[in-house]
Amino acid sequence: MDTQDQHGRAPVLAVPAVLAVPKTTAPRRPCGPRPRRHLRLALAGSAAAFTLTAGLATPLNPAPQQAEAKGDGDKKVLTVAVAQSVDSLSPFLAQRLLSTSIHRLTYEYLTNYDAKDNKAIAGFATEWKPSADKLTWTYTIRDDSKWSDGKQATAEDAAWTFNKVMSKEGTATANSNFVTNFKKVTAPSPTKLVIELKKPQATMAALDVPILPKHVWEKVDDISKFNNDKDFPVVGNGPFILTDYKVDQYVRLKANKGFWRGAPKFDELVFKTYKDQDAAVSALRKGEVSFVAGQPALTPAQAKSLENVENVKVNEGPGRRFFAIATNPGAKTRDGKKFGDGHPALLDKKVRQALFLSVDREALVDKVFQGNAVVGAGYIPPRFSQYAWKPSAEQELTYDPKKAARLLDEAGYEKNGDGKRVGKDGKPLDLRILCHATDPNDKAVGKYLKEWWGDLGIGLKVDCLDDVSVPWYAGEYDLAFDGWSVNPDPDFVLGIHTCAALPVKAKESAATDNFICDKKFDELYEKQLAEYDPDKRAAIVKRMQSWLYDSGYMNVLAYPNAVEAYRTDQIKSITTMPKDAGNIYGQDGYWSWWSAVPADGKSSSKDGSSTGVIIGIAAAAVVLVGGGVLFALRRRSTAEDRE
Repeated sequence: MDTQDQHGRAPVLAVPAVLAVPKTTAPRRPCGPRPRRHLRLALAGSAAAFTLTAGLATPLNPAPQQAEAKGDGDKKVLTVAVAQSVDSLSPFLAQRLLSTSIHRLTYEYLTNYDAKDNKAIAGFATEWKPSADKLTWTYTIRDDSKWSDGKQATAEDAAWTFNKVMSKEGTATANSNFVTNFKKVTAPSPTKLVIELKKPQATMAALDVPILPKHVWEKVDDISKFNNDKDFPVVGNGPFILTDYKVDQYVRLKANKGFWRGAPKFDELVFKTYKDQDAAVSALRKGEVSFVAGQPALTPAQAKSLENVENVKVNEGPGRRFFAIATNPGAKTRDGKKFGDGHPALLDKKVRQALFLSVDREALVDKVFQGNAVVGAGYIPPRFSQYAWKPSAEQELTYDPKKAARLLDEAGYEKNGDGKRVGKDGKPLDLRILCHATDPNDKAVGKYLKEWWGDLGIGLKVDCLDDVSVPWYAGEYDLAFDGWSVNPDPDFVLGIHTCAALPVKAKESAATDNFICDKKFDELYEKQLAEYDPDKRAAIVKRMQSWLYDSGYMNVLAYPNAVEAYRTDQIKSITTMPKDAGNIYGQDGYWSWWSAVPADGKSSSKDGSSTGVIIGIAAAAVVLVGGGVLFALRRRSTAEDRE
């Protein structure tokens, strides 16, 4: 669902002592408004912008044909094969990784993530600093950013955007967690934005909210129903301009030649939808697309099939997302009204932990992911070392079917003569799990679960749907394959498990991941949000993960590697994030697509580098915290940007 810096601005001083964040967050979750959120994560401290020398220049053409360096005339088109659908092109509503990634490309955010090390760097704001009590933050807004319709982008646009999200007039679905602590947002001048807080908030350099053009959006009658997908081109101020969209077919963007950081090297960028990922891989092999990301990554078999293909490079690195089983704890609204039909047995912690104990994570990593993943434990992937957590030996719920059977007996679900677990009411313990129809990992893991849980006497129906969001939001599921791309700052992916994230009305879309609402967890969430000391904050985040682990609500099975592929005869160089073993698709920023250089070396960008972009110089964003401690932190929802 992003970072770097630029044109001779002072380097960003990033601090030691403050939030360096690992969210998610994407999202993974259902293939609906809450898809497998690619919760974005990036290793704090070990990332550096990386340029892959390989080529990629391809024209977008919905009709199968060889992608070439030339499209219309000398037009350079980079085509990306994706599995996910767009849920909304409105930044107020979008939650899927693809959608939030598009917003990263078309709108600026106050700050960005450096592709090199995930630290906060300049975006729409060139500088930010807090007052002594940390309750007022002042942002200096750049004066060289223009909307694609020619109007100047100003602090007033940012103030309008945040105030609109704060109003919750159908605008709080995607990014409300960022502003719940906001008291007042004003724009004293075109280059000055002031945010007043109710209490200290550690994520003020990681406000992953797209800034929108006030003069366009203030004319929208009902933002809660506006998907921003009718009038093209869409006015934005990012490196690309959204020019066309066809549902479940493609999203087309063109380079913004007036982008302040420099124009992209490719003239057009197209995200082309493939529901069948084997077909997407075949299209890459034939040269019909430039890049394939997989769903959400290439399977081992798909990656292996591309290893020796001429002009194709497979890129693999530690992932920023987790693959998990989410348990329905009982869907309810913010005021406590229950809805949905989740199995009552799952309200019992012993039953949830029994399911946990009867899943062999190591076997899944070995057999399903074939080693291209790390065995799951805490909620934050190990790529974000500062926040990653593992249970102690005493706490760990390792694969132990016998112990699982004992817990089920204790919970009152004993086996009958047919070997089926039944409750005290005599009804069999049969569960359902939501599965993404486009994700082969869901289906493969589902087969193992049917076998393992079947041995325990539990029935399981693996319900694979193209769009799991409908039953998910309705609370009409027992379990679900879940996942988010985690951001450098973990706040977003933690916030989706708070009571405040629950829906206002039954069955409506909301920020919640799977209806978790617990007073202790909420208290810890508030503490981490207000803690500026990075070590103390990390300790609180780990306590939150420990709670999630013990609860049995989130069973993190694995952290899949990012496995993707592209054509070296179309892309000459492209930036990964982080530098060493980084990913290309779903970054916390726009670096990959903005930096990509066509294979023939022709480029319209100002720096004209043949080896890709140089990431890391720039836009000085220095934040003073208390007695002189510098810190820069940032996070995102993936985009997100989630999925």
